[in-house]
Amino acid sequence: MQLQISHTTTYNFDEPVDYALQKVRLRPQPTHLQDVGGWSVTVDGGKAETNYLDHYGNHVELISVTPGTQSVSITAAGTVQTHDTSGIFGKRYGYAPLWHFKQVTGATAAGAKVADIAKILISSDDQLKALHEMSAMILKAAPYEIGVTGSNTTAEEALSAGAGVCQDHAQIFIAACRAAKIPARYISGYLMIDGQIDQDATHAWAEAHIAELGWVGFDVSNGVSPDDKYVRIAAGRDARDASPIEGLRIGPGNEAMTVSVQVQQ
Repeated sequence: MQLQISHTTTYNFDEPVDYALQKVRLRPQPTHLQDVGGWSVTVDGGKAETNYLDHYGNHVELISVTPGTQSVSITAAGTVQTHDTSGIFGKRYGYAPLWHFKQVTGATAAGAKVADIAKILISSDDQLKALHEMSAMILKAAPYEIGVTGSNTTAEEALSAGAGVCQDHAQIFIAACRAAKIPARYISGYLMIDGQIDQDATHAWAEAHIAELGWVGFDVSNGVSPDDKYVRIAAGRDARDASPIEGLRIGPGNEAMTVSVQVQQ
């Protein structure tokens, strides 16, 4: 499936900025699941200083904001030809070893509620089936709802709140996998939604490593494994590792962020 994507993030500051640096992961990399063509990242109110591939294989650009500006806009756009493998990324590995994806982060630490969900993985002799069942359990325990959680909400906190969005669902899934000693990672990207071109944000899902299959994807929020409607941007241990944009700012005042995403065939 050929997908056309446009993604703009705009920051408006109520005071001129002294210094700001954004770490941007907005270039999907070609894999056996996707062929990337004509992709660009443009900046208004700043400039790209350098770029590199991190240890997860993510393409990272460091963008500095023009001193004194009160607005910066970053737009990623292009086309991606996707391929459906029923959610199986497979036995494809980068620099980060499997044990790295068993490491607990602040966002994916398992409390009592996560540990309870993870029991299904520990007791089952069919790991793939158990992972699908656990995905459904997570969505039932924390139905999709905007506004209940925030960008810094942990997996355990989202379960305690009884609701969450795709970031929370992915991190709960990852936390439970790690509690059961299964390598798991966070994937950020885009999803084409039937009948809806304009979206408010990027999407997120999780991957667990199964010895026989390699990495397998689980979109808890939609109750499916990723297919050719999905485009991968970045991977990591949690949402922060794979965040499309993160950064720091020096200077007074507040900022407001708006995001516009369009995904269409």
